[in-house]
Amino acid sequence: MSILHKWHFFRSGGFDQVHLNSSADLKSLGELDPKLWAALSCPTDHLEFDAKTLEFIDTDKDGHIRVPEIIAAVNWATSLLKNPEDMIRGSNSLPLNAINDDTAEGAILLASAKEILLNIGKGEEPAITVEDTADLNKIFASTKYNGDGIIPSSAASEPNTQTVIEEIILCVGSEEDRSGLPGISEEKVKQFYLESNAFSEWWREAEKDSINILLLGDETGAAQAAFDRVKVKIDDYFTRSKLAEFDQRASDPLNPALTEYEALTSKNLSADSEEVAAFPLAKVEAKKPLPLDNGINPAWIEALAEFKKKVVTPLLGNKDNLSHGDWQELCNKFAAYQAWLKAKRGAAVEPLGIKRVRAILTGGYHDKILQLIQNDKSHSGTADAINSVEKLIRFHCHLFQLLDNFVSFHDFYTAQNKAIFQAGSLYLDGRSCDFCLHVTDINKHSSMANLSGTYLAYCECQRRGDDSKKMNIAAAFTNGDADNLMVGRNGIFYDRKGQDWDATIVKIIEHPISVRQAFWYPYKRIGKMIGEQIEKMVSAREKAVQDQAASGIANTAQTGEAGKTPPAPFDVGKFAGIFAAIGLAIGAIGTAIASVVTGFISLVWWQMPLAILGLILLISGPSVILAFLKLRKRNLAPLLDGNGWAVNTRAIINIPFGASLTKMASLPPGAQRSLVDPYAEKERPWKLYLFIILLLSSILLYLWTSDHFNPGTREETQKQLSDKKSETITEDKAKLDNPGSENKIPGAPQSVNSLQSDTKVSTDQQSGSSSATIVPIPKPTSH
Repeated sequence: MSILHKWHFFRSGGFDQVHLNSSADLKSLGELDPKLWAALSCPTDHLEFDAKTLEFIDTDKDGHIRVPEIIAAVNWATSLLKNPEDMIRGSNSLPLNAINDDTAEGAILLASAKEILLNIGKGEEPAITVEDTADLNKIFASTKYNGDGIIPSSAASEPNTQTVIEEIILCVGSEEDRSGLPGISEEKVKQFYLESNAFSEWWREAEKDSINILLLGDETGAAQAAFDRVKVKIDDYFTRSKLAEFDQRASDPLNPALTEYEALTSKNLSADSEEVAAFPLAKVEAKKPLPLDNGINPAWIEALAEFKKKVVTPLLGNKDNLSHGDWQELCNKFAAYQAWLKAKRGAAVEPLGIKRVRAILTGGYHDKILQLIQNDKSHSGTADAINSVEKLIRFHCHLFQLLDNFVSFHDFYTAQNKAIFQAGSLYLDGRSCDFCLHVTDINKHSSMANLSGTYLAYCECQRRGDDSKKMNIAAAFTNGDADNLMVGRNGIFYDRKGQDWDATIVKIIEHPISVRQAFWYPYKRIGKMIGEQIEKMVSAREKAVQDQAASGIANTAQTGEAGKTPPAPFDVGKFAGIFAAIGLAIGAIGTAIASVVTGFISLVWWQMPLAILGLILLISGPSVILAFLKLRKRNLAPLLDGNGWAVNTRAIINIPFGASLTKMASLPPGAQRSLVDPYAEKERPWKLYLFIILLLSSILLYLWTSDHFNPGTREETQKQLSDKKSETITEDKAKLDNPGSENKIPGAPQSVNSLQSDTKVSTDQQSGSSSATIVPIPKPTSH
């Protein structure tokens, strides 16, 4: 009965994470339930991790690392190490005595490691590093065979065979050997010999009909080239001559016009000039043969001389000119050769020539070269083991780091090391954000990242002085506030290699950042709202004044032009109502303040701080509670899922942990700070005096309206108003009995409503009146 492995877990991020800290943990990793893994898949790009190690792990080459591939890599590495716990320490060098040579694969791998060190001149070294395996060219430079099935010319001991290998490379190309030299594989040899056999067969067809095809023997090819060089121009000459014979009037137009020669007078001419080469080979006349020695276009003298030497003289004899019939005869003689050229086969080996090709075919080099390739392939086991050595070194150094970021998020939550998905640190707005992610598509990532509940700033980063180096990041702001965070702000991003990038915010996803921000947010929002309203009022008032001034100027100008009397001067009474309303508003505000202050003063001393605390809780409490609940739910999973991860749990970024991911600016320990600012705004005591006057006025107004100065006045006023109300009721009844009477009875007392209406501005003015009348308020008389 097998004993189940005892696992150890630690609680962080709101979920249980497995703690890998022993060889037994690594060997038993395949037994761990995948539901307990922090991630099920991760991409192989945009990670701060060794790319070659990820390439070794990603066996299916799909660009993602999954659980089975992780388990396979761990099992392979633990089987080849005597003490798998060495991977936890992650050393850059692999001691040779740490390799488990009890297995067949381990023995081969150990032998390959020793061979590598021997080939690079470190045969006495007790350990091997990644750098030792990086330069394969150096490793295989001193070896004749390296197991890749590709042999350079130096692999052959015979000079003739080396020459043939070089000629094969010349004709069909080369492949790079592990030693870095150009070489040939079995496929290249097969291709070369197919081309050579086809080329030889093609030549055999010409040799069978050599009288018609190879009319000049080995010189036929050179003669054909000289023939093709002038064929178009000779056809042009005899065609023009035929036209001149057809119509004598065509002779002059078919030759270059005088204006064409005049156009050349201002140019530097030579035999290679295109303008000269475009002229006919010779002067065009009816029935005139083509001269081969004199009277030739300077641009074609050399070509015609070669044509005469290689074609005309061998086939027609020594001639000074060429008739149209002679030209047709030459064309017929080369027709068979041209047809043979169109059916060419084996063109790849044509540069060698038919004689060299047939020498290679009959020299027995085919079998010799194939034998060299087979000898090289026989060493493939040792060469493949060299690749496995590099794989084991990288797993020994980096694999455990991947486990701490895949099986669990140990590196992220313990802050001992940065996680492999953390791209670097963004410095902006007096803080550093250590939680930054590489992002390929900002819009695609932001649609998923919005579910994380984290305040994110997407930035475009560019290396200064190098426009080709650009990247996008998503920076999480988890401490401070968002007052100065906005699209377009610039900062500096430092990647994990310490390189600095210019960063510009291009998109923001808003979420609560901290409880402190939530506490002050209502007050800032109220202040902002008041400021905006005041700004709107001031802007509207300013616009109204400007419009009124412009209108007044325009009316004055029109009146002056028409000879009319200018409008009446400004009437202060027109704005008396506005001033009265402003006074009432100030009085109401003062009364409210006085009420609050009086109520607060009337409290017992121990009730005062409780009242202040209650007021603060009333204003900031809802915002703080809501932010607190949201901050406790910030989730890492959507941020990584947006980058192609498959996170297997709800990884929380709580308030204390979030504060550790974004560091605020603070003075160094022991720093001295001077609070004297020579440019600070000077204190103006008139503001304090104004506030004290308003406060005292408000308190006095409140006390006066509350009859604190003369307690009997209020009762007398109420009695007087009651008597007046009775008289008003009697008067209203009399009006009902006499419906025809519309005017008031002289001396009749006014109703309370009439008294209240006396405080209002009279509106019974006729249409077009330019002023308003203020009705004075009658003072109450005491009896």
